Amino acid sequence: MMTDPIADMLTQIRNAVRVERSHVEMPLSKVKRGLAEVLKREGYIWDWKEVADEPVSRLRIELKYGPNGERLIQRIRRVSKPGRRVYTSARDLRPVLDGLGIQIISTSRGVISDREARQRNLGGEVLCQVW
Repeated sequence: MMTDPIADMLTQIRNAVRVERSHVEMPLSKVKRGLAEVLKREGYIWDWKEVADEPVSRLRIELKYGPNGERLIQRIRRVSKPGRRVYTSARDLRPVLDGLGIQIISTSRGVISDREARQRNLGGEVLCQVW
């Protein structure tokens, strides 16, 4: 039984990057699709796609590495958890590692990065940090 699907997704990505796999697959949901889209826009993964499967569709993420095989995702950390939700306003969003990393925010306008949230002046639930 999965109690926190987002944490499971982040753990699967973390483990796949650690053993340098080319892709990772997991059950699909709207939030996971949004997380994958933000990771793609910010340049942490090559691409993602939906794989039709029975009984549940799956999300396939193509992981990205540097020219010499170095990991682009050094750390990926869940911030808001089921037992402790973390919300922030656009004013209080600070860059991760002075702009070297990102925070992924769930807003009323969908899942976006902290840079986009500051530009659009949107706050929301901080899902995770990536650097």
